[in-house]
Amino acid sequence: MSRFRNAVVTAALLGLAGLAMAQSPNYPGVGRGATPKEVAKWDIDVRPDFKGLPAGSGSVAKGQDVWEAKCAHCHGVFGESNEVFSPLVGGTSAEDIKTGRVANLSRSDYPGRTTLMKVPTLSTLWDYINRAMPWTNPKTLTTEEVYAVTAFLLNLANVVPDDFVLSDKNMAQVQARMPNRNGVTTQHAMWPGNEFGGTAKPDTANTICMKDCKPEAKVASFLPDFARNAHGNLQEQNRIVGQQRGADTTKPEPKAGMVVASAAPVVVAKLDNSEAKAAMALLNKYSCTACHGIDKKIVGPGFNEVAKKQAGKADYLVSKIRAGGVGVYGQIPMPPQSLPEADAKQIAEWISKGAGK
Repeated sequence: MSRFRNAVVTAALLGLAGLAMAQSPNYPGVGRGATPKEVAKWDIDVRPDFKGLPAGSGSVAKGQDVWEAKCAHCHGVFGESNEVFSPLVGGTSAEDIKTGRVANLSRSDYPGRTTLMKVPTLSTLWDYINRAMPWTNPKTLTTEEVYAVTAFLLNLANVVPDDFVLSDKNMAQVQARMPNRNGVTTQHAMWPGNEFGGTAKPDTANTICMKDCKPEAKVASFLPDFARNAHGNLQEQNRIVGQQRGADTTKPEPKAGMVVASAAPVVVAKLDNSEAKAAMALLNKYSCTACHGIDKKIVGPGFNEVAKKQAGKADYLVSKIRAGGVGVYGQIPMPPQSLPEADAKQIAEWISKGAGK
């Protein structure tokens, strides 16, 4: 096990240790020693040399089924979606697969960077899908599903053929076809050892400057006034691919707690339990909960937040669900939804009555 793995596992197990009554001989007064099963749950990283990769396989065809059920609502049917997140696929060519360097990365006029343009190691792609996807339910994909979804993404980028089956046995051969495999450097002293052609000396020679320091800024989730527009408007500096536009730093930070008064109170009809159950079933059916929580923001606002702002406005909500939009709750747009109008109306009625469970 690498030093990095040891550090991660140790940190995780310190958190688990508080649940136990026994004492650990290595950490007196801090819980107990971890069991092999507990270590296995945390020890899931996959290295660039594929150490840590579990045995298994998955086909492109299986990956397409999993993708359409669990991934397409955020990333598009072909990984090209630019509605919620930046595209995963695009910008690579057959020549890039031969050379291992993506030509479009050196073009200043190219509008953006997709995942397959940037990622150099197949292990990174597999590991990220395994530990972080789906967005709202990470670590729920089976090993076969992770192999299959990874194979499907690679197929979309023409790295592997339609009938390909990705497995722990052929990952190294597929790595040799990654479009940007030669676009990574190891000269930064961050690898745990020398097995990846790294170096013991970092590629920087900076010295610490302790003069003319600004007073410590008490920052929460906003930019302090002195730094807000220090480097120009952040919104204008984002690439045109992707939905994270950044804050308009030419304008002051909005004040917390600002409330816009409504003209008159809205009388909202009472929601019965059967309506709530039916609406919840539709939300799950159309993967609305991938981007919206009931009482919390995920990608878009929580349904309770929408209900407070749009109380009694079922017709308006139907139009927004069907047409999509941006700007009401932030700069990440909601794409138009293709669900039947009757289902959209049922969801809208539920929200307009308070989005109760």
